[in-house]
Amino acid sequence: MDQDHLILSVDNAEMYFVLVSSIIMGFKQLHSDQDKGDGSLKYILSGDGAGDLFIINENTGDIQATKRLDREEKPVYILRAQAINRRTGRPVEPESEFIIKIHDINDNEPMFTKDVYNASIPEMSDVGTFVVQVTATDADDPTYGNSAKVVYSILQGQPYFSVESETGIIKTALLNMDRENREQYQVVIQAKDMGGQMGGLSGTTTVNITLTDVNDNPPRFPQSTYQFRAPESTPLDSPVGRIKANDADVDENAEIEYSITEGDGYDMFGITTDKDTQEGIITVKKALDFESKNLYILKVEATNTHVDPRFLYLGPFKDSATVRIQVEDVDEPPMFSRPAYIMEVKEDVPLNTVIGTVTAQDPDAAKNPVKYSVDRHTDMDRVFNINSGNGSIFTSKPLDRETLLWHNITVIAAEINNPKQSSRVPVFIKVLDVNDNAPEFAMFYETFVCENAKAEQLIQTLSAVDKDDSYNGHQFSFSLAPEAASSSNFTLQDNRDNTAGIFTRKTRYNRHETSTYFLPVVISDNDYPIQSSTETVTIRVCACDHRGKMLSCNAEALIHPTGLSTGALIAILLCIIILLVTVVLFAALRRQRKKEPLIISKEDIRDNIVSYNDEGGGEEDTQAFDIGTLRNPEAIDDNKLRRDIVPETLFMPRRTATARDNTDVRDFINQRLKENDTDPAAPPYDSLATYAYEGNGSVAESLSSLESVTTDGDQDYDYLSDWGPRFKKLADMYGSMDSDKDS
Repeated sequence: MDQDHLILSVDNAEMYFVLVSSIIMGFKQLHSDQDKGDGSLKYILSGDGAGDLFIINENTGDIQATKRLDREEKPVYILRAQAINRRTGRPVEPESEFIIKIHDINDNEPMFTKDVYNASIPEMSDVGTFVVQVTATDADDPTYGNSAKVVYSILQGQPYFSVESETGIIKTALLNMDRENREQYQVVIQAKDMGGQMGGLSGTTTVNITLTDVNDNPPRFPQSTYQFRAPESTPLDSPVGRIKANDADVDENAEIEYSITEGDGYDMFGITTDKDTQEGIITVKKALDFESKNLYILKVEATNTHVDPRFLYLGPFKDSATVRIQVEDVDEPPMFSRPAYIMEVKEDVPLNTVIGTVTAQDPDAAKNPVKYSVDRHTDMDRVFNINSGNGSIFTSKPLDRETLLWHNITVIAAEINNPKQSSRVPVFIKVLDVNDNAPEFAMFYETFVCENAKAEQLIQTLSAVDKDDSYNGHQFSFSLAPEAASSSNFTLQDNRDNTAGIFTRKTRYNRHETSTYFLPVVISDNDYPIQSSTETVTIRVCACDHRGKMLSCNAEALIHPTGLSTGALIAILLCIIILLVTVVLFAALRRQRKKEPLIISKEDIRDNIVSYNDEGGGEEDTQAFDIGTLRNPEAIDDNKLRRDIVPETLFMPRRTATARDNTDVRDFINQRLKENDTDPAAPPYDSLATYAYEGNGSVAESLSSLESVTTDGDQDYDYLSDWGPRFKKLADMYGSMDSDKDS
C-alpha cells in the first residue's frame, strides 16, 4: 500500500491511515462505489484539522495535508468523510470515520534537564566515587524504533572523570586528585539518541566539579629558628613576637594550635593562637630580669586541631621551630627587699628612736645609689622620719596608742642619679601599749542617801575603766583617799572584781545640816608602772519614805535640767529688746524728711543770689500771683499789681520782647546734632549727649550780674526799691554798695 497516495473505499466503517510525520502535502484518496466518474458526487470532510490541516478534493476525494505534521504536537487525528449527491445534497452512503496516526521519525535531539550542573567531591577520593548524575530526555516516541534511546558519553574531562553511558552517572576516574594542585574541573557530557548510532541527534551539557578540602597537609614552619627581643620592663601578658606555620589546607583543616614543648623559658613565656590569622603569639608570663637571665631558648610546636585519620599515613600533622628571646636591659627603679614592712614601737619611746629599716637596691648592673623619703601624703602630721641614706625610720613626734594604734606610711626609694626612677613600699607601724593611763570611773557617779538610812547600807556600786591595753585583763583596786578614810560618813568596800561598794557608816543623816557629801575614791591598776587616780562621788542627802524611795532633796540632787540657764535666758531677752529698739529707730529715721537749706552758710553767696525762706501757695494760691500770666507771658498787664501785699510805691515794670519762637535753642540743638552726625569718632550706635544751655533771655530777665557791664558805676540798682518788700533786702545791699563807692 502506497503511503503517499492511497485510494480507500468508504464501505469500511472505520479505517486507519498511517502518515509519516515528516510528509508535507501528502495525498490520500477516498473513493465511493457509487462514483461513476461523472462528477455527480461530492466528497466532504470533517473532524480534527478538517479544512485547516487537512483538505479534501470534493470531486476526486483526494485528502491533502497543508502543513508539516509533528507527532510530538498531536500524534492522532480523527476525521469523518461522506459522499453526497450534488443535485439533491443527500448522502449516497453513510458517513465513514477514519483515524490518521502520525508515524514518528527522529526529529528531536536529546535535551538535558539543566544547562549547567555544579557538583563537588572531597579531594583524594577513590576511583569510581560518585560525583553527580546528569539526565537528558528525547521528545521522540520511545516505542517506535531507537529515536528516543539516549546514550551518554564524555567529551571533555578525561582522564579525571568518566560517565556511565546508560545512566549518566559521573564518577572519578583518577586516583589522589589533590585540591592544592587543581581545585576546579569542567566536564562536558554528550547525550545522543538512536542508541548512539551514526545519524543520531545529540545534545551536550557542562558539569562544573569542585574538589573540597580535606586535611591532607600538615603545618610547616617556613624557618626553623626565630629571633625576638624583649625589654626587661615588658608588662605581663604583653606580646613579644608572632610566628606562623603554613598549612596548604583551608578553613578548619588549616586551624593550628601552638604550644611550648621545652626550653629554659618554658615557665617564663606562653603562646596563644590568633584565630583570625592562625599565628602564634608569644607573651610574657613572668617578670623578666636582664641581670638574672638575658637569653631564653624555646621550642614551639604547631599542631593541626582537626586531624583526618585517613591521612595519618602521610606523616605527623605537626611541626616545631626554635625561638630565641633576647632580654634587653632597661633602667629600672629601685627594688625593695620586701613587698611590705610591718614594724612595732612602744608609745613611750623617746623622740628620734629608730623603729626599723627598709632596704632597696638598684636592680641594674650599674647599682646606682638610692635615697629614701617618706611620702608626706601618708604622714601629714610628720610623726615619722627616715634616714635618706640607710632607710632607718625613726620617730619625730610623741606617740599615743590610745589616739592612733596603727600608722600606715609609704616610703619612697629613688635613684640619686635619676630621681624619676623611684618605687614605693607600704610600711605598717603598730604602736605598742605601755601603762601610761590611770584608771577612772566608768561613768559619773552622783547618788543619794536617805535621811533615815541605816548603818552599813549599800548606796552605790562603782566600776572603773582603763584606756590602756592589758594582756591579762585589768585588775583595779578601790580605796578611800587618806583625808577621807577616818572622818568620812561613808565606807568603801573593794569587791576584788573591778567593782566597789559605798556603804553608810552611821544611822541617820540630816539634809538641813549637810545636804551634799563629796567622797574621794582612789583607783589603782596592777600594771607596771602602777597608775592611780582620785575620783569623786557626789552623795546627796534626801528625804525618803519608809521604803527608801526618794521624796525630795534640798538641792538639785538628781535632776539636771536640760533647758537653758537663767543667765542665758536673760541674755537672749536683752538681745531681743536691743533688736526691737534698733528696728523702731530705723523706722523713725526713714519717716523723717531732712530739709537742707539752699545756702548753708551766710558767707556762701553765689552770684550774689540771696535765698528767702518764703514759698508761694502754688497754683491754688490765687492771691499771690496770677497763674494765667505765668502760663502766658504775653498777657502780662503792666498795671496789674500783686494782690497779697500793699505796694509802697507804684512803678512801671520793665518789659522785654518775648521770643515767640525759641530759635536760639533750636539752632543750638540743630548745630550740635549736625556736629555729632559728621563726627567720624562718634560711636556707631545711639548715644546720649548732654548740653547745658540757658538761652539768650527770659521774660523775667536775668538777676545775675554775669552779664552786667564791666564798670560798676554804669549799673543802677535803684529800681530794686520799686519791686516791693520782697526785694527790699536786695535793694539795701546794692544800695549800700553804691554808698560805699560814693564815699
